[in-house]
Amino acid sequence: MRTEKSFKLAVQYATDSTEAPTRPQFRRWVKAALMQPAEIVLRLVDETEGRELNRQFRGKDYATNVLTFVYDDMQPLTGDIVLCAPVVSQEAQQQHKDRLAHYAHLTVHGVLHLQGYDHIDDAEAAQMEQLETQILAKLGYPGPYAEHL
Repeated sequence: MRTEKSFKLAVQYATDSTEAPTRPQFRRWVKAALMQPAEIVLRLVDETEGRELNRQFRGKDYATNVLTFVYDDMQPLTGDIVLCAPVVSQEAQQQHKDRLAHYAHLTVHGVLHLQGYDHIDDAEAAQMEQLETQILAKLGYPGPYAEHL
């Protein structure tokens, strides 16, 4: 059984999106995915900032749904998770997913990246996807990788 892990979470709203989850929702999702002490800044951004961060740090000229920046992988972990609100909402709509469920998934995804999980190869991807699915089920959300019609 997992023991309670302390964490600090700051949520920054740098977007005009009126559909963004609340701080308590983000806190619940982060807590569910965290397996060690951490200090995290979770920042919701608009498409311009999301695109600039993705271009600057990954060399990709488009806004992506989530970016994770690890600053210290010792305990407590420290890092930032950036969610691009317009991209998350657009993806949820296109994939016929509940918007909050998609935010929960991407928040959990970012927290797992912060803790060293990745999806570079098939084995890592399978492990990360299984863990995401388990965490989201405990939160009451459907599996994020199920086919959506």
